[in-house]
Amino acid sequence: MLSLFLISIVCSSQIKEKKKIQIDTTEAVQIGGIKQIISIKGNNREKPVLLILHGGPGKSLISFSEGFTDKLKNEFVVANWDQRETGATFSLNRTKDKLTPDLLKKDALEVVHYLKKKFHQKKIFLLSHSWGSVLGFDIAARHPELLYAFIPVSPVIDAHKSAFLFVKDLKTWALETKNNTATQELDKIKLPFEDKNDFFLAQKWLFIHNGVKGVDTEDFKNNYYQWMETWFPVWKENAETNLFDSISEIKCPVYFLIGSGDNQSYYTIAEDYYKFLKAKNKKMFWFKESGHTIFNTEPEKLQEIIINEIKPNMD
Repeated sequence: MLSLFLISIVCSSQIKEKKKIQIDTTEAVQIGGIKQIISIKGNNREKPVLLILHGGPGKSLISFSEGFTDKLKNEFVVANWDQRETGATFSLNRTKDKLTPDLLKKDALEVVHYLKKKFHQKKIFLLSHSWGSVLGFDIAARHPELLYAFIPVSPVIDAHKSAFLFVKDLKTWALETKNNTATQELDKIKLPFEDKNDFFLAQKWLFIHNGVKGVDTEDFKNNYYQWMETWFPVWKENAETNLFDSISEIKCPVYFLIGSGDNQSYYTIAEDYYKFLKAKNKKMFWFKESGHTIFNTEPEKLQEIIINEIKPNMD
């Protein structure tokens, strides 16, 4: 009897240890007809899954996600996915289909289903940054049953309106600082953006205004135009819609994380949409030290809110 009891204790201990096994893997998964890269990390593979949708479009978060997920990995299995034509997915293979917002939304939904199945989860947590919210809101609205919660960070709500607001602000700033070059270039911009030149000039002066270094160089310009060659048509197609018209209700919890100084997707639009949106449960968290990239400026606060304010409410 004693030996059986000891065996039982050992087996029970082994099961508990198995549950605590860490996961740190990068997988090439068949999504939307091509191989797409998903990085998965966590200190306990039995924890809930948190999928992060990167922004851009086309701007991978995998290489520096450690800076804002070190605590999240204790409470979640954290998945970062490089969307098609982005990062490691781009290096592995090219898209076979024309890039559209709808194509990327379908990819995102496939990734959610893949992670649910892989980790035997009823639901997952979904976090998006900027452009990623275009995909995230679509999933939250159409498939709320898949999510414990949706967490839009600096979301894109109405791209045309945000562009109008930040270009207006930039023109005021240029006049106040007597920056004649900025004034002349900003005055050339046609709104809504008609072509790549309009888009580039607006983004260039937004970055300069926000203190980004190395923007006013030929290298930056060449790289930005190369990015636009792939992504400007996708951005422009999405800009023809806005969430006020397309999504008025979400039937899963939604938690907005907004930088008080976000003059890119624009904090006032996010606040207005938060008030407009009907949701099962919703809350807005302000980051007073941040602009558009909260995960860079206030990573500790971001993680604490997700762990202490959002995760305990999962059902």
